Amino acid sequence: MSEPIPLSGYVDRLSGRPGDVIAVKVSSYLPEDYQAWLVRIISADPNPDGPGMIEESVPADFSGRYPSRPQSFFPGSYLHIERPIMLGGGAPTLEAVIWPTQIDGQEQVVLAVGDMALTLQADGSLGGRLGSHRVSTGVPMKARHWYRIQFSYDPAKKQVVLTQQETGPKGDVGDPVQRSAGAHVALDEAAATSVAACLKDGQASCFFNGKIEAPTIYVGGEIAACWDFAHGISGTLVKDVGPRALDGELVNFPARGMTGALWDGSEHCWRHKPAHYAAIHFHEDDIYDFGWETDFSFRIPGDLPSGVYAIRLQSGVHWDAIPFFVCPPLQGPRADLCVLASTFTYVVYGNHARPDFAPEWKDEFARWGAYPHNPAEHRNYGLSTYNYHSDGSGICHASHRRPLLNLRPGYVTFGYGPGSRHRHFQADSHLWAWLEKKGYVYDIVTDQELHDDGVEALRGYRAVMTGSHPEYHTQATLDALQDYRDHGGKLMYLGGNGFYWRVALHPTEDGTIEIRRAESGIRAWAAEPGEYYNAFDGAYGGLWRRNGRPPQALVGVGFSAQGQFEGSYYRRKVEADDPDVGWIFAGIEDEILGDFGLSGGGAAGFELDRADTRLGTPDNVHVLASSEGHGSSFVLVPEEQLTHITNWPDEPEERLLRADMVYFDVPGGGAVFATGSITFCGSLPTHDFDNNVSTLLGNVLGRFLRSP
Repeated sequence: MSEPIPLSGYVDRLSGRPGDVIAVKVSSYLPEDYQAWLVRIISADPNPDGPGMIEESVPADFSGRYPSRPQSFFPGSYLHIERPIMLGGGAPTLEAVIWPTQIDGQEQVVLAVGDMALTLQADGSLGGRLGSHRVSTGVPMKARHWYRIQFSYDPAKKQVVLTQQETGPKGDVGDPVQRSAGAHVALDEAAATSVAACLKDGQASCFFNGKIEAPTIYVGGEIAACWDFAHGISGTLVKDVGPRALDGELVNFPARGMTGALWDGSEHCWRHKPAHYAAIHFHEDDIYDFGWETDFSFRIPGDLPSGVYAIRLQSGVHWDAIPFFVCPPLQGPRADLCVLASTFTYVVYGNHARPDFAPEWKDEFARWGAYPHNPAEHRNYGLSTYNYHSDGSGICHASHRRPLLNLRPGYVTFGYGPGSRHRHFQADSHLWAWLEKKGYVYDIVTDQELHDDGVEALRGYRAVMTGSHPEYHTQATLDALQDYRDHGGKLMYLGGNGFYWRVALHPTEDGTIEIRRAESGIRAWAAEPGEYYNAFDGAYGGLWRRNGRPPQALVGVGFSAQGQFEGSYYRRKVEADDPDVGWIFAGIEDEILGDFGLSGGGAAGFELDRADTRLGTPDNVHVLASSEGHGSSFVLVPEEQLTHITNWPDEPEERLLRADMVYFDVPGGGAVFATGSITFCGSLPTHDFDNNVSTLLGNVLGRFLRSP
């Protein structure tokens, strides 16, 4: 485990409207007090060759000094049963069905009742613990195989019996392995109970990695408790179907809607055959809410302009900056322009530990004055859904209720390549800085408001623009954007690989997001067969394209190719005298657009979207420019590839490795402008924001804002 970050914090919500309260949670291991104040963020880019870090201090009632205090966090998921089991001096038996995923030399607890525990031993064999007595089958179980396991104690015979047997959809398939031993222990009359960990003085340890199904406790041959994980799959409450109703609460969000021992491939949706999904996958490193106490709060004043803000913390040389977004009142916008902050994408990528991270990157970052901490060095802070759990399974949950190190002004994603090497929050600040430089007044609305309030969050805006990478969306956010566009709104998509993955929000636990990386797409990991449906809402996960809503149907372009973080340029395809779209190029004589920039060195790079009428690009689309000159690292996305020599569009692959910049009108007065490149906004600051990319964007935005 890494050393704790000296000064860090998080907020309980990433966005709010006037009157909402932002609770700030801070952990400081420093001997001195820390200073806290409010800033408005204009640029989050520390690169000295770019605009630099630009912030404005804002008066706030919480500004001042606060005493340092460390706050701890406790990874590891388990089921906690509040009420004790009444053993009553009877003969107890612990039973469960398990699918272990990590045999790593440490004891793992499957089910614990007081001093009695059913365990996975360090060597992978089944173990039983009864007070100071230990017994093991001595026969290792195989990872990713189902086993029915049991541990019994007969106080009359003063004997314990341990049994393991491989099982599966057709029942028990292996020969049982059984061991017995003498033991005599006075059992607790009322015993604390937990599943997938043991509890001592309220602290969990010995976490189990893998799936558990039907943990059951018998006393005197009768069921005392049986937790049916097929009930309430969308929630954190686990139902005890035994006679005592000892329901439990899940801690740290283990994965639900997981295939169990009965799953035979006959059904892929847990809603249709929940008995086949009666397992929960627990992990020793699950962590979604640090649960820190609040150090101070901030009620958003009614006169605070909408924008991107941060709580600045400082103590000596140590600092943190915790971003949040102030949205306008729902009753109506204060500006003609709305900028959509892709907070779902920020959180899904939160604490992404890049596999290519090298500590020497930080030397240059330090010279820039960049944020000094990296998720790859603090993996215990909870990783992103682009990483794996310690047992090799993909991380499918994300939350902002913990310090997200890469959601910080000054954070640098890459240690190589030209420019500022930013993604997400910091890359989007190139757009915010451009808007400030050009004098545009704008409101901020985040994915959360779009999800909660629907199209009402956008009503009244003449134009709505995204940032560089609006990748993750719920059905509600897509519906809101579609409604806005189809009822006269002007939508500007200024990124690449947008509107790509479907996510779900937890129905009761605010801030927790679920992603199932089903079947196709560029994936950091692949969901297990049968586990493609979200637990949170029961909907089929994966790509929006596989859910019948390809990005082309909303914004005219969709993900086509990806390469290294390298940028190229667009070649213009429209003349200035074009009667329909020539106005977009007013004041631009160049044929080559954006062969410069802080993101990979060019406006068209890294992740590229193209138009395709077969996927929903409207027939009236104008392809304004297309990129070219991409390096050898660029490849077609998997959903476009059929065989090693054929692809879905049935075109030469080299023609599909491009970004299309498009414009089209929508019946009812709406319109869409899309850039098709994730690095587009990185070209805006070049030459002090005076370049052909900046001019082009200004032409489009100016026309949209003048439109009725």
